[in-house]
Amino acid sequence: MKIVIAPDSFKGSMSSIEAANSIEKGILQAFPQAETILLPVGDGGEGTLETLVTATGGKTISVYVTGPLGGSIEAEYGILGDGETCVIEMAKASGLVLVPSAQLNPLKATTYGTGELIKKALDDGYKSFILALGGSATNDGGAGMLQALGLKILDENGEEIGFGGEQLRRVASIDLSSFDSRISQCTFLIASDVQNPFIGPDGASSVFGPQKGASPEDVAFLDHCLYNFAEVIEKETGVHLHDLPGAGAAGGIGGAFQAFFPSEMRRGIDVVIEYTKLNELVEGADLVITGEGKVDFQTASGKTPMGVAQTALKKNVPTIIIAGSVGKGVETLYQHGIVSVHSIINRPMELKECMHNAKELTEFAAEQVVRSFFYQTKINSRMG
Repeated sequence: MKIVIAPDSFKGSMSSIEAANSIEKGILQAFPQAETILLPVGDGGEGTLETLVTATGGKTISVYVTGPLGGSIEAEYGILGDGETCVIEMAKASGLVLVPSAQLNPLKATTYGTGELIKKALDDGYKSFILALGGSATNDGGAGMLQALGLKILDENGEEIGFGGEQLRRVASIDLSSFDSRISQCTFLIASDVQNPFIGPDGASSVFGPQKGASPEDVAFLDHCLYNFAEVIEKETGVHLHDLPGAGAAGGIGGAFQAFFPSEMRRGIDVVIEYTKLNELVEGADLVITGEGKVDFQTASGKTPMGVAQTALKKNVPTIIIAGSVGKGVETLYQHGIVSVHSIINRPMELKECMHNAKELTEFAAEQVVRSFFYQTKINSRMG
């Protein structure tokens, strides 16, 4: 019996590695002789660095950088097992998780630390990059990152602007003369599921600003600021970010990569599947178990469980999802190789209790799931 365990993180309660370990414990409670393959995965958001480094036998490098609200923080970047590919996870330097909820402020938050991570990796000689863009606390269009790499973003008086999305209203010109020339000699693979444009009702500010602490008034103002930045970028580079798909990723940093870097944007889960060699690991498996914190109709749009299931389906291997909660529309998943979806909640409980006991609940759910699955498989084989 071979079971591949490939969950995403359960946001706020378990990392993808912790979720995989809990699922494995449950499986082995039911079938101690089972062969389990643990492959924690992600979709380009938080945890992607750990996923890729762990799966490839790589390493991490610690760096002190500027945090999203200023001040020095310890971050890290990863090196894959090939020794050549560098992984930058934006959330490590500019993420929501770094800011207490009461202090979230996209008007002030900067991506400068993300730029410092890239610069350190360039200084260390790396030329091949994977950028994971999920989980940002910022809405500065990547301006801070660009500044850290030498780009001068100037106001009408020729003075450099400060940090934060609100500063983009002041942008009058861009000076590329000091922008790090090594960037043009590198490759940047952008792992992101976001297809939102830079500005507008579906843009970075409107869609993602509220979760970063923006009020309705802030959203309108930030959208205006990004519009001004986009106008100047187009004037200086010829790149029209305004309605470009993916430009709105991570507060607009997706647009900065599209305008100033030799970059390619791909669905985050596809990048992870390729580099972790999931398609090879599911070969000959009896079952794949994946999961994440919440599964609903949005899961089918390319989140981790869907990507895992689509890969398994190509090998004719069934997939089961274990989730913190199960919402509406999960029936759309069944046409993609997913045979069932299960919540770890096994009795009435508050969200806080569920998150606190997530590991134990996941272990128990996994045990029950595999007992049912293989019992039914045995029944079906007898009938067939």
